[in-house]
Amino acid sequence: MKPNFHLLFALICGLPIFCAAQEVPILNYSLDANNRAQITVASTEDHYYVLHVRHSATGNFEQATALAFGQNGNTTLTEPLAAYPLDYYKVTEHALDHPADVDADGRNDLEEWADLASSSPFNAAFPIDFKDGVTCIPDRTTFKTLSFQDPQVGGPQALEQSEIIKFFIHNRDNAEPELYFINSNAHSQHTHFANAIGYTNDGTLMTGTLVFHPFVVAPNGGLGTYRILFESNQSYTFEYVQKAMELMAANLPFLKNNLCYYPLEQVGLPLYFQEEAKYMASRIHVLFEADLYENLNYLALNAAESYGLLRVMNLQETPHSRDIVLYEALPNELPRVGGMITTVMQTPLSHVNLRAIQDNVPNAFIRTALQEPAIDSLIGKYVYYRADRQGFTLREASLAEVDAFYTALRPTEIQRPVRDLSQTKIKSLDSISFAESASYGVKCANVATMRRLGFPEGTIPEGFGVPFYFYDAFMQFNGFYVQAQEMLNDPLFRSDFEVQMARLKAFRQSIKDGIMPNWMMDALTQMQQSFPAGASIRCRSSTNNEDLPGFSGAGLYDSYTQHPDEGHIAKSIKQVYASMWNFRAFDEREFYRVDHNLAAMGILVHENFENERANGVGVSTDPLYQTKGTYYLNTQLGSDLVTNPNALSIPEEILLDAVSVTNDDYFLINPSNLEPADSLIMQEAYLDQMRTYLGAIHQAFKSLYKAEAAEGFAMEIEYKIDANGQLSIKQARPWASFWAKTPIDTGAIRPMSGLKVFPNPFHDKISLQCACETEVALEGYSISGQKVFSTRMDFRKSQQQIFLGFLAQGVYILVAMDDKGQRYLSGKVVKW
Repeated sequence: MKPNFHLLFALICGLPIFCAAQEVPILNYSLDANNRAQITVASTEDHYYVLHVRHSATGNFEQATALAFGQNGNTTLTEPLAAYPLDYYKVTEHALDHPADVDADGRNDLEEWADLASSSPFNAAFPIDFKDGVTCIPDRTTFKTLSFQDPQVGGPQALEQSEIIKFFIHNRDNAEPELYFINSNAHSQHTHFANAIGYTNDGTLMTGTLVFHPFVVAPNGGLGTYRILFESNQSYTFEYVQKAMELMAANLPFLKNNLCYYPLEQVGLPLYFQEEAKYMASRIHVLFEADLYENLNYLALNAAESYGLLRVMNLQETPHSRDIVLYEALPNELPRVGGMITTVMQTPLSHVNLRAIQDNVPNAFIRTALQEPAIDSLIGKYVYYRADRQGFTLREASLAEVDAFYTALRPTEIQRPVRDLSQTKIKSLDSISFAESASYGVKCANVATMRRLGFPEGTIPEGFGVPFYFYDAFMQFNGFYVQAQEMLNDPLFRSDFEVQMARLKAFRQSIKDGIMPNWMMDALTQMQQSFPAGASIRCRSSTNNEDLPGFSGAGLYDSYTQHPDEGHIAKSIKQVYASMWNFRAFDEREFYRVDHNLAAMGILVHENFENERANGVGVSTDPLYQTKGTYYLNTQLGSDLVTNPNALSIPEEILLDAVSVTNDDYFLINPSNLEPADSLIMQEAYLDQMRTYLGAIHQAFKSLYKAEAAEGFAMEIEYKIDANGQLSIKQARPWASFWAKTPIDTGAIRPMSGLKVFPNPFHDKISLQCACETEVALEGYSISGQKVFSTRMDFRKSQQQIFLGFLAQGVYILVAMDDKGQRYLSGKVVKW
């Protein structure tokens, strides 16, 4: 047991001391109808009695599992789980006027028993408000009150009416861990709960879900089973599982031997089979997917409908917003997609389904999805997908149907990225300014900007920027613009998915085989020779069609490494240029109406990172769990990229306090499964550095992007711990396609005479009328100053109409600019 500091304090201060427990003989041992032990002892009414168990015939009595108040004569104690043999039990007697403190938490047993739920004599956790959760669930009524039940979940009777509670165990290695049952109606995420109770991390968590299935057969032979499952990226040895289940059962006194452990297929089952003999020798009942879902082939987790490209995904791939994704293993997180299908079971509170609910897209478990000919024939094609309680619909859809469905999400006007070709030279990063992103690309300009933030040498890589001018000259020199326009003008290319794929592939090969003019080869040779002899050189895409309104562009283009034995760096440069025309990039630009002919590729060039110890992604906010005052870090060992992980690779996930005021200034959400237990990839020295770097990057770019008034601005970085242990940052960009523009200076804008906007408020479109006879550029801004759209309107016509259904509800400001550069303010309009 851990030292009882409260007892030591009582001794020092002369306070009343709890009496030592006295073991009493067991008079009778029997089993009830649920195969639970019935332990009878002689008793008196001025005592209470505590039942203790051990898990082997020679082990220590570590766990208290039941409490009963004595009566004159005999008292019988019953615990919640299956019976052990008689010699696995002992009973201690305690005087009512000198109660003990069984869990050594400083509060006596009777004080805690009198307030079950908020406290428990078998749980060292401190009391919390019921709105957040409890430390003990005394009865079924309390369980139902705390549980979440998804009304959209449909399926066979065995899964109907499932009740779900998340749990949170702290100090898992202590003799007395702290257990909380989360009020799952208030907190859908463990981190939300931790933030609510002021938990500070020390890396000792076990988190998971407790689910009650009223129609699943329990270990006691009756209906009604509770199952414990840990988070999808956590797995624990038998000893940890046993400790968690025993602690949980002791604080679920209404159980009747109907608690099971449910090992998850991807991470739990492999470890279970390694230790199967231990489970077979214990009283832990194990429930498998086949037991729970034996006759279940379909379950709708989120009822909705959508269109998209049906793709079979692995965990290394990154889907896009119009994909209907089909997974054989559950990803921990997903970006926005068109819909989800999994061949493995989910729970309503899984991260995958929470994402589906958030985006209102269909999500279903279809066990045989990969064996169904009707589904197999649709893979790689555009489809219509609907999931509901009765079943799913999946049929081929035309590209026209898909485009029509997503029209409300698309910009209404062509987006024309800025392409400044005035910079004609390769420049070192130290001579490229933030304002030159229009010539070298955002990625290149932002890395160059970070080199001026005063970070230690080696934090930001040295290197060069190859301007858009080189890409444009190369494309013109080989006649590739003409080829591209012919392809874009072909109706068959526009309408046929397979034709697009084939034509784009052939065009990319032409670019790779293209010829560079001599002056370009000479300039690239000089740059290549600037690197140390024998160094590998990384050539990274840096385009002008990223971070546009509603269009991220992140991850669309490819980067390449030029190794010493590969000759001239032109090879890798042309590979990067060709990636401008890969299908995923073309498809995204097409959807968001980005002008392909104005898209340009710059290249960020620096020495390649080799044999790195770790890599990761950080954000200067918490985009996932929405906690305040924290940075989000996702890190993995070696070169196993967190942006594109291997199937069973689970990265380290940390929330880092933006300001360090105590030693507990970070929160370990999940450890890496490639790192030894209880150790961090991002050790505290790195966390301290990261706090400084992210804070400086956030502030610098918030000013440069003129986003001081924009709520929600954040920066995303990619970082490495290199072979020498140096923390290096290789990329920075606004988080989630942030596209803040210059906030509106209303003092410089005059009201536009005669401009009328109606209806106001509006739902999906507005009409504009103006007495002036001119053509104007019309821009829309959010109330915080972010530009949300731009277009041109010809007021020489009496009335103009614009579709704004893609905007979120809120207040917006319209600004018009005439051909002389004068800006006019329309006033506020409201979208409902």
